[in-house]
Amino acid sequence: MYDLLISDESRLDILDAFSWYESRREGLGRDFELCLEAGFNQIQRNPLLYQKRYKNLRIHFIDRFPYGIHFLIDEKNVKVFGVFHTSRNPQNWTARLKR
Repeated sequence: MYDLLISDESRLDILDAFSWYESRREGLGRDFELCLEAGFNQIQRNPLLYQKRYKNLRIHFIDRFPYGIHFLIDEKNVKVFGVFHTSRNPQNWTARLKR
């Protein structure tokens, strides 16, 4: 199994999404978290299952919510650098790759 490394920016993405969903309906933020955790588990078990989308970037789209987990694979690590809504402009997440 691969080690999962989540960037600080990704943690902020998750917190923003959680807060937004929770403000819409109590418990919906928790549902988002559960779907996100399931996505992280799937990625950890087999990150090579996901095709490359941009250079070496791979994206796992989580269930029930329009979000993608954007990650790179480095030896035995999965580096998550963003959890983005699918309607966001790709320039927002490609900019993080350059940092």
